[in-house]
Amino acid sequence: MTKQLTVFTPSFNRAYLLPNLYNSLVRQTSKDFAWLIVDDGSSDGTEELVQKWIDENKVEILYKYQDNLGMHGAHNTAYELIETELNVCIDSDDYMPDNAVELILDTWSKNKDDKYAGILGLDCYKNGQVVSSRKFPEELKSGKYFELKSRFGLKGDIKFVYRTDVIKKYPAYPIFKEEKFVPLNYKYLLIDQDYDMLFLNEFLCVVEYMEDGSSRNIIKQYLKNPKGFEHERKVRMKYAYSLKERFRNAIHYVSCSIQLKNGRFLSDSTNVLLTILAIPLGIALNVYIRTTNRKGWM
Repeated sequence: MTKQLTVFTPSFNRAYLLPNLYNSLVRQTSKDFAWLIVDDGSSDGTEELVQKWIDENKVEILYKYQDNLGMHGAHNTAYELIETELNVCIDSDDYMPDNAVELILDTWSKNKDDKYAGILGLDCYKNGQVVSSRKFPEELKSGKYFELKSRFGLKGDIKFVYRTDVIKKYPAYPIFKEEKFVPLNYKYLLIDQDYDMLFLNEFLCVVEYMEDGSSRNIIKQYLKNPKGFEHERKVRMKYAYSLKERFRNAIHYVSCSIQLKNGRFLSDSTNVLLTILAIPLGIALNVYIRTTNRKGWM
C-alpha cells in the first residue's frame, strides 16, 4: 500500500547524526510514511548504516546516492523521487516528536483542499522552546508563509509540509558550477503566489543547529555561493509582500552582484528602480560581509 507521507533527509557525511532521526521515526505513532535519504556524496559509511536499517524493516526506507550537489541539489533529487501525496524535509541533525506524522496526516485529512499547498508546523529545541519568534496567530486557520513574516513578524525556522503535486510544478533549484548552496525559501515564495498553507501550532520537528550546519555558517555560505544568493534575492525582490522587504532584498542583490562582478546587474534585476536606490547600501553591505567574522547574521 502506498504511503501518504514521505519524510526526506538530505545528508552529507552525517552518519554520526542519523541514528537519532532514525530512532524517532521508529517511534512514530503513525507508520503511514516512508523515509527517503538522499546521500549527497558521503564517504563516512552512510550507505552501510542505512542498509542495516533497511534490513531491520522497522521503517520503509528509500536510499539514493548522488555526487555532492549541496542541500538544494538534494532537494531537487528528493522531489523527483517522491510519489506520496505529502512530503516534509527533516534535516540530518534533527528528529521528529513521536506523534509528528500522526499530527500531519490528521490535520491534512480534516482540512485538505485544492487551495492549500500543505501545512506549516513548528520547530522546537530539545527543551521544548519554540524556535520561531512566535506561534501562528490563533485566529488564522491558513495563510501565506511570507505574509506571516511581513505582517506578523514571524522569524526563525518553521516546518514545511508540502503537497508533492504542488511543489513539483515549480522550477528545480538551479545548480551553479562550483557552488553548493542556494537558499530554499525562494521556491516557497513562488508557491505563496498561488496557494495558502494550513497553520498547525504543533511541534513537528526538534532541531539542533550543528557547528558545521548552514544555519550557523550563513556568512561563509553567502561569500562562497554568491550566484545562489543573487538568484534568490531577485525572486524575493520581485515577490516580497512589503516595500521594506523588497528594498532589503535589493540591497542584498547589489551586494551579491558586486561580489560576482556582474556588470549586468541592473538589466538582470527584477526591480531596476529599487536596485538603483539600493546601490550605496549594497556596497556597504558587501564591505561589511567581507570583513566581519560574526555568524548567524541576516
